[in-house]
Amino acid sequence: MSSLFDLSGKRALVTGATHGLGMAMAKGLAEAGAELIINGTTPSRMENAVEEYEREGYEVHSFLFDVTDEKKAAEHVDQVEKEIGPINILVNNAGIIKRMPLKDMDVQEYRKVIDVDLTGPFIMAKQVVRHMIPRNEGKIINICSMMTELGRDTVGAYAAAKGGLKMLTKSMATEWARYNIQANGIGPGYFATSQTEPIRKDGHPFNDFIINRTPAGRWGDPSDLAGTAVFLSSKASDFVNGQIIYVDGGILATIGKPANED
Repeated sequence: MSSLFDLSGKRALVTGATHGLGMAMAKGLAEAGAELIINGTTPSRMENAVEEYEREGYEVHSFLFDVTDEKKAAEHVDQVEKEIGPINILVNNAGIIKRMPLKDMDVQEYRKVIDVDLTGPFIMAKQVVRHMIPRNEGKIINICSMMTELGRDTVGAYAAAKGGLKMLTKSMATEWARYNIQANGIGPGYFATSQTEPIRKDGHPFNDFIINRTPAGRWGDPSDLAGTAVFLSSKASDFVNGQIIYVDGGILATIGKPANED
Protein backbone atom coordinates (compact mmCIF):
# COMPACT_ATOMS: atom_id res chain seq x y z
CA MET A 1 0.00 0.00 0.00
CA SER A 2 2.80 2.45 0.84
CA SER A 3 4.06 2.21 -2.74
CA LEU A 4 0.86 3.92 -3.88
CA PHE A 5 2.06 7.12 -2.20
CA ASP A 6 5.77 6.80 -3.00
CA LEU A 7 7.04 9.74 -5.07
CA SER A 8 10.62 8.51 -5.40
CA GLY A 9 12.02 9.35 -8.82
CA LYS A 10 9.38 12.03 -9.40
CA ARG A 11 10.03 15.75 -9.78
CA ALA A 12 7.60 18.32 -8.44
CA LEU A 13 7.48 21.96 -9.49
CA VAL A 14 5.74 23.99 -6.77
CA THR A 15 5.06 27.66 -7.46
CA GLY A 16 5.01 30.13 -4.60
CA ALA A 17 6.91 27.67 -2.41
CA THR A 18 9.15 30.10 -0.53
CA HIS A 19 6.90 30.23 2.55
CA GLY A 20 3.56 29.28 4.04
CA LEU A 21 1.30 26.68 2.48
CA GLY A 22 3.44 26.27 -0.63
CA MET A 23 6.50 25.45 1.43
CA ALA A 24 4.55 23.03 3.63
CA MET A 25 3.23 21.13 0.61
CA ALA A 26 6.66 21.09 -1.02
CA LYS A 27 8.20 19.61 2.12
CA GLY A 28 5.46 16.99 2.20
CA LEU A 29 6.20 15.98 -1.39
CA ALA A 30 9.91 15.78 -0.59
CA GLU A 31 9.19 13.57 2.43
CA ALA A 32 7.36 11.22 0.04
CA GLY A 33 10.47 11.08 -2.15
CA ALA A 34 9.97 13.80 -4.77
CA GLU A 35 12.77 15.99 -6.05
CA LEU A 36 11.77 19.62 -5.53
CA ILE A 37 11.79 22.54 -7.94
CA ILE A 38 10.46 25.69 -6.31
CA ASN A 39 9.41 29.02 -7.75
CA GLY A 40 9.21 32.49 -6.24
CA THR A 41 9.56 36.14 -7.22
CA THR A 42 11.50 37.74 -4.34
CA PRO A 43 15.28 37.06 -4.23
CA SER A 44 15.68 37.53 -0.47
CA ARG A 45 12.71 35.32 0.35
CA MET A 46 13.98 32.67 -2.07
CA GLU A 47 17.42 32.73 -0.47
CA ASN A 48 15.92 32.26 2.99
CA ALA A 49 13.64 29.50 1.73
CA VAL A 50 16.45 27.53 0.10
CA GLU A 51 18.45 27.79 3.33
CA GLU A 52 15.50 26.39 5.28
CA TYR A 53 14.89 23.52 2.86
CA GLU A 54 18.55 22.55 2.86
CA ARG A 55 18.89 22.93 6.63
CA GLU A 56 16.07 20.42 7.02
CA GLY A 57 17.71 18.02 4.59
CA TYR A 58 15.71 18.64 1.42
CA GLU A 59 17.40 18.92 -1.97
CA VAL A 60 15.85 21.82 -3.87
CA HIS A 61 16.25 23.62 -7.20
CA SER A 62 15.08 27.23 -7.18
CA PHE A 63 13.89 29.51 -9.98
CA LEU A 64 12.89 33.17 -9.79
CA PHE A 65 10.17 34.19 -12.24
CA ASP A 66 6.65 35.59 -12.37
CA VAL A 67 4.05 32.94 -13.25
CA THR A 68 2.07 35.55 -15.21
CA ASP A 69 4.99 36.04 -17.64
CA GLU A 70 4.37 33.33 -20.23
CA LYS A 71 7.71 33.78 -21.97
CA LYS A 72 9.69 33.45 -18.73
CA ALA A 73 7.53 30.56 -17.57
CA ALA A 74 8.16 28.69 -20.83
CA GLU A 75 11.89 29.35 -20.64
CA HIS A 76 12.19 28.07 -17.08
CA VAL A 77 10.00 25.02 -17.64
CA ASP A 78 12.12 24.09 -20.65
CA GLN A 79 15.27 24.67 -18.60
CA VAL A 80 14.06 22.35 -15.86
CA GLU A 81 13.13 19.66 -18.37
CA LYS A 82 16.53 19.90 -20.07
CA GLU A 83 18.87 20.35 -17.11
CA ILE A 84 17.11 18.63 -14.19
CA GLY A 85 14.65 16.21 -15.71
CA PRO A 86 10.96 15.65 -16.45
CA ILE A 87 8.42 17.56 -14.41
CA ASN A 88 6.01 14.88 -13.20
CA ILE A 89 4.01 17.04 -10.78
CA LEU A 90 2.96 20.69 -11.01
CA VAL A 91 1.51 22.43 -7.96
CA ASN A 92 0.04 25.82 -8.88
CA ASN A 93 0.23 27.51 -5.50
CA ALA A 94 1.41 31.06 -6.28
CA GLY A 95 -1.28 33.58 -5.51
CA ILE A 96 -2.16 36.96 -4.06
CA ILE A 97 -5.12 38.51 -2.27
CA LYS A 98 -6.13 42.15 -2.04
CA ARG A 99 -8.71 42.92 0.63
CA MET A 100 -10.96 45.74 -0.48
CA PRO A 101 -14.68 46.30 -1.05
CA LEU A 102 -15.52 45.75 -4.70
CA LYS A 103 -17.03 49.22 -5.02
CA ASP A 104 -13.71 50.76 -4.00
CA MET A 105 -11.41 48.48 -5.98
CA ASP A 106 -9.48 49.86 -8.92
CA VAL A 107 -9.88 47.73 -12.03
CA GLN A 108 -6.11 47.33 -12.32
CA GLU A 109 -5.97 45.88 -8.80
CA TYR A 110 -8.81 43.53 -9.71
CA ARG A 111 -7.04 42.43 -12.89
CA LYS A 112 -3.81 41.80 -10.98
CA VAL A 113 -5.53 39.33 -8.67
CA ILE A 114 -7.16 37.55 -11.61
CA ASP A 115 -3.85 37.52 -13.48
CA VAL A 116 -1.85 35.89 -10.68
CA ASP A 117 -4.51 33.61 -9.21
CA LEU A 118 -6.23 32.42 -12.39
CA THR A 119 -4.12 33.23 -15.45
CA GLY A 120 -0.89 32.16 -13.73
CA PRO A 121 -2.06 28.56 -13.21
CA PHE A 122 -3.25 28.46 -16.84
CA ILE A 123 0.16 29.62 -18.08
CA MET A 124 2.10 27.18 -15.91
CA ALA A 125 -0.12 24.21 -16.74
CA LYS A 126 0.01 25.03 -20.44
CA GLN A 127 3.81 25.09 -20.42
CA VAL A 128 4.25 21.95 -18.32
CA VAL A 129 1.61 19.89 -20.11
CA ARG A 130 3.51 20.31 -23.41
CA HIS A 131 6.07 17.96 -21.88
CA MET A 132 3.65 15.72 -20.00
CA ILE A 133 1.51 14.81 -23.00
CA PRO A 134 4.26 13.01 -24.98
CA ARG A 135 5.13 11.04 -21.83
CA ASN A 136 1.45 10.12 -21.32
CA GLU A 137 1.69 10.92 -17.62
CA GLY A 138 1.38 13.84 -15.22
CA LYS A 139 -0.20 15.37 -12.13
CA ILE A 140 -1.45 18.95 -11.91
CA ILE A 141 -2.67 20.36 -8.60
CA ASN A 142 -4.28 23.79 -8.51
CA ILE A 143 -4.53 25.44 -5.11
CA CYS A 144 -8.05 26.78 -4.88
CA SER A 145 -9.77 28.02 -1.72
CA MET A 146 -12.96 27.92 0.30
CA MET A 147 -13.68 31.08 -1.67
CA THR A 148 -14.15 28.71 -4.61
CA GLU A 149 -17.51 27.94 -3.00
CA LEU A 150 -18.52 31.01 -1.02
CA GLY A 151 -18.11 34.75 -0.83
CA ARG A 152 -16.94 37.07 1.92
CA ASP A 153 -16.65 40.82 2.34
CA THR A 154 -13.58 42.48 0.76
CA VAL A 155 -12.25 39.43 -1.14
CA GLY A 156 -14.43 39.57 -4.26
CA ALA A 157 -11.56 39.54 -6.74
CA TYR A 158 -9.91 36.62 -4.97
CA ALA A 159 -13.19 34.68 -4.84
CA ALA A 160 -13.77 35.34 -8.54
CA ALA A 161 -10.29 34.06 -9.39
CA LYS A 162 -10.56 30.95 -7.22
CA GLY A 163 -14.04 30.17 -8.53
CA GLY A 164 -12.63 30.40 -12.02
CA LEU A 165 -9.72 28.18 -11.03
CA LYS A 166 -12.13 25.45 -9.96
CA MET A 167 -13.69 25.39 -13.42
CA LEU A 168 -10.29 25.69 -15.11
CA THR A 169 -9.24 22.60 -13.15
CA LYS A 170 -12.26 20.68 -14.42
CA SER A 171 -11.53 21.81 -17.97
CA MET A 172 -7.92 20.66 -17.68
CA ALA A 173 -9.13 17.27 -16.48
CA THR A 174 -11.62 17.05 -19.34
CA GLU A 175 -9.03 17.82 -22.01
CA TRP A 176 -5.99 16.02 -20.62
CA ALA A 177 -7.36 12.86 -18.98
CA ARG A 178 -6.91 11.06 -22.31
CA TYR A 179 -3.16 11.55 -21.87
CA ASN A 180 -3.17 9.98 -18.39
CA ILE A 181 -2.84 13.43 -16.80
CA GLN A 182 -4.82 14.10 -13.64
CA ALA A 183 -5.75 17.70 -12.81
CA ASN A 184 -7.26 18.30 -9.39
CA GLY A 185 -7.48 21.07 -6.83
CA ILE A 186 -7.02 21.59 -3.11
CA GLY A 187 -9.26 24.06 -1.30
CA PRO A 188 -7.56 25.14 1.94
CA GLY A 189 -9.60 26.54 4.78
CA TYR A 190 -8.19 29.02 7.27
CA PHE A 191 -4.57 28.21 8.07
CA ALA A 192 -2.04 29.45 10.58
CA THR A 193 0.51 31.24 8.38
CA SER A 194 2.55 34.42 8.57
CA GLN A 195 -0.26 36.15 6.66
CA THR A 196 -2.86 35.29 9.29
CA GLU A 197 -0.60 35.75 12.33
CA PRO A 198 -1.86 39.29 13.15
CA ILE A 199 -5.44 38.05 13.54
CA ARG A 200 -4.67 34.74 15.28
CA LYS A 201 -4.53 36.25 18.74
CA ASP A 202 -6.76 35.35 21.66
CA GLY A 203 -9.58 37.83 21.86
CA HIS A 204 -9.32 38.97 18.26
CA PRO A 205 -12.86 38.85 16.82
CA PHE A 206 -11.85 37.06 13.62
CA ASN A 207 -9.71 34.52 15.47
CA ASP A 208 -12.67 33.68 17.70
CA PHE A 209 -14.98 33.55 14.69
CA ILE A 210 -12.79 31.04 12.80
CA ILE A 211 -12.25 28.78 15.79
CA ASN A 212 -15.97 28.79 16.59
CA ARG A 213 -17.07 28.41 12.97
CA THR A 214 -14.75 25.48 12.19
CA PRO A 215 -16.07 22.10 13.43
CA ALA A 216 -12.48 21.02 14.16
CA GLY A 217 -12.28 23.99 16.53
CA ARG A 218 -8.91 25.28 15.36
CA TRP A 219 -6.94 26.91 12.57
CA GLY A 220 -5.32 24.55 10.10
CA ASP A 221 -1.62 23.88 10.36
CA PRO A 222 0.26 24.14 7.04
CA SER A 223 1.38 20.53 7.48
CA ASP A 224 -2.30 19.50 7.29
CA LEU A 225 -2.12 20.06 3.53
CA ALA A 226 0.83 17.75 2.95
CA GLY A 227 -1.15 14.50 2.89
CA THR A 228 -3.63 15.75 0.32
CA ALA A 229 -0.82 17.07 -1.87
CA VAL A 230 0.98 13.72 -1.69
CA PHE A 231 -2.22 11.82 -2.49
CA LEU A 232 -2.98 13.94 -5.56
CA SER A 233 0.64 13.61 -6.72
CA SER A 234 0.77 9.83 -6.37
CA LYS A 235 -0.47 6.69 -8.10
CA ALA A 236 -3.17 6.51 -5.44
CA SER A 237 -5.06 9.25 -7.31
CA ASP A 238 -4.68 7.90 -10.85
CA PHE A 239 -8.47 7.67 -11.29
CA VAL A 240 -9.25 10.95 -9.51
CA ASN A 241 -9.69 13.81 -11.96
CA GLY A 242 -11.30 17.23 -11.97
CA GLN A 243 -12.01 17.21 -8.23
CA ILE A 244 -11.48 19.86 -5.56
CA ILE A 245 -10.62 18.45 -2.13
CA TYR A 246 -11.38 20.87 0.68
CA VAL A 247 -8.99 20.76 3.62
CA ASP A 248 -10.89 23.07 5.93
CA GLY A 249 -11.63 21.31 9.21
CA GLY A 250 -15.23 20.88 8.08
CA ILE A 251 -16.11 24.56 7.79
CA LEU A 252 -17.86 24.16 4.42
CA ALA A 253 -19.85 21.18 5.66
CA THR A 254 -22.02 22.99 8.18
CA ILE A 255 -23.96 26.09 9.05
CA GLY A 256 -24.58 24.63 12.49
CA LYS A 257 -23.74 25.79 15.98
CA PRO A 258 -20.22 26.87 16.95
CA ALA A 259 -17.61 24.20 17.60
CA ASN A 260 -17.35 25.16 21.28
CA GLU A 261 -21.02 24.54 22.00
CA ASP A 262 -22.38 21.15 23.08
